[in-house]
Amino acid sequence: MSAAALVSRQTFQTSDGVSLSILETGREHADKPGLAIALIPGWSMPAYLWQRQIEELGRHYRTLALDLRGQGESQVPNFGYTAERRATDLRDFLQPLSNVLLVGWSLGALESLQYIEMFGSNRLAGLVLVDSSVGEEPAPPPGGTFMQRLRENRDQTLNEFVHAIFKKPRPEDEIESLVRSAKHMALEDSLALLSYPFERTHWRRIVYGFKKPLLYVVTPQFAKQAQNLKKNRPGTQIEVFQTAGHALFVDESQRFNDLILRFADSLYLPRKK
Repeated sequence: MSAAALVSRQTFQTSDGVSLSILETGREHADKPGLAIALIPGWSMPAYLWQRQIEELGRHYRTLALDLRGQGESQVPNFGYTAERRATDLRDFLQPLSNVLLVGWSLGALESLQYIEMFGSNRLAGLVLVDSSVGEEPAPPPGGTFMQRLRENRDQTLNEFVHAIFKKPRPEDEIESLVRSAKHMALEDSLALLSYPFERTHWRRIVYGFKKPLLYVVTPQFAKQAQNLKKNRPGTQIEVFQTAGHALFVDESQRFNDLILRFADSLYLPRKK
């Protein structure tokens, strides 16, 4: 097996003047036929959580992971924490690219769908939605008291949240780093990201209307949604990670990477083996 691809960090400016950071590898593939893989993290999480994907996928395809506004190494403005603006940030991020395999995890999956709703799918070769409700039945249980607990004790609640996204134990210094990263944005802005004003049917309509290849990768919490989506949207590919946590691409990184490469290869075969 060849060594992991060299990872670089760069920045770009959004259409409303915010500096966002990108981790990138596989740039040597940029001028070759094929596609780019774009990785979108979830609520409050940094792009480097995709590190194992960036390194391995970048051996085969140009691969980029975005720090969304207020997250990771990106600027932390006091505005723009809406679904529409975050989708526009994705538009700005993807603008230099074509033939993109867009991979969105958790909130990043919904923001990827909002991007498609607002700007269409012309730049996309395919879409991967990772462990996020997509408006299919059955509806997930109510969110409980998470937002209230964030207001009451943000440090403890974030620590519990970060621990909970992994099934396999992670080093404590890694947990602490992710908690610090999650606190970059103001509390109220982080809460705004959890309060998008859409009915569940909004996301389902976008998914049903997406006419290109779709892979839905989930843990058991969304397994029934995945089965219904496959039934109701013919051609949908699904994969259930039965023993992984919410960050399944960390818990079972090799399985996830192999899955994404197979899906990518089905879209654009001419990559160097």
